[in-house]
Amino acid sequence: MAMRLFYATDIHGSETCFLKFINAAKFYKADMLIMGGDITGKMLVPIIKDSSGSAKTTFMDRDWKIKTDSEMEDIMKRIRRSGAYPYVCTQDEYEHLSVDFDERAKVFAKVMVSECRRIVDLAEERLKQQGVRCYITPGNDDEHCIDEVFNGHEWIINPEGEVVDIDEHHQMISTGYANMTPWNCPRDIAEEDLFKKIETMAVQLEKPESAIFNLHCPPYASQLDDAPELDDNLTPVLIAGQLNIIPVGSTAVREAIEQWQPMAALHGHIHESRGRTDIGKTACFNPGSEYATGYLRGLILDLKKGKIKQYQLTSG
Repeated sequence: MAMRLFYATDIHGSETCFLKFINAAKFYKADMLIMGGDITGKMLVPIIKDSSGSAKTTFMDRDWKIKTDSEMEDIMKRIRRSGAYPYVCTQDEYEHLSVDFDERAKVFAKVMVSECRRIVDLAEERLKQQGVRCYITPGNDDEHCIDEVFNGHEWIINPEGEVVDIDEHHQMISTGYANMTPWNCPRDIAEEDLFKKIETMAVQLEKPESAIFNLHCPPYASQLDDAPELDDNLTPVLIAGQLNIIPVGSTAVREAIEQWQPMAALHGHIHESRGRTDIGKTACFNPGSEYATGYLRGLILDLKKGKIKQYQLTSG
């Protein structure tokens, strides 16, 4: 009997993309969902309330005046759909957070955890009804504080660092950590440490050749990791007026794939490098990401007895 997986990654807080991801189980008739990392948003959008109960905010280069509960609900939905987090506060609190960076970071972390818990709880409820298990691995851009959100759930599972039996024929190992990036993200680590993380799981596999490597970072020089080169100021490097595209993936990930030759490797991290490539006997995939537009890029993978029966890159 075939097993159908649906994989997506790098939604960066977009509630639109997350809801599409959860609905993909029913839409694509998937037996299992896998989210490959970078699930949280990057910014707060303050909604400032005054003493009269009205509120205002600036969002998408537009000033919004909010007078009713329905208007408040509407703007909060718009903000969440974009990948940001709404935060209702007073003018005094807004001015304080504008200058107190430490306090702002604490507030952001608190809101991020709350928003993640809200959507994970929603996903748990919906997928429980369908009997569909969902594996979500935080990515290198996700703060460690969100890991607590996954505790206590039955159908939504964080598989970081674990060997998971997804059915009687296939196992999966997962990590959202990546090699060092120019942004020094929360889960950026040295290549040798990344390899050790993968190795610790890979040596436990019963049959590596029928396993899935769910690794957020793509392998180095795989064409799934092509991105613009940046200088020391994080400015794109131009050659003859054109972006200089270079491989930025992980040598550790590539070495692990070459050594254990899993059936499939699922990656993200580099949004613009959508596609498939083969490393030896391993089919490597990156569905890409366009979270800012609300489009969910994904991958359908049909497995049967240790083999890839068919695959399809999706968009919608």
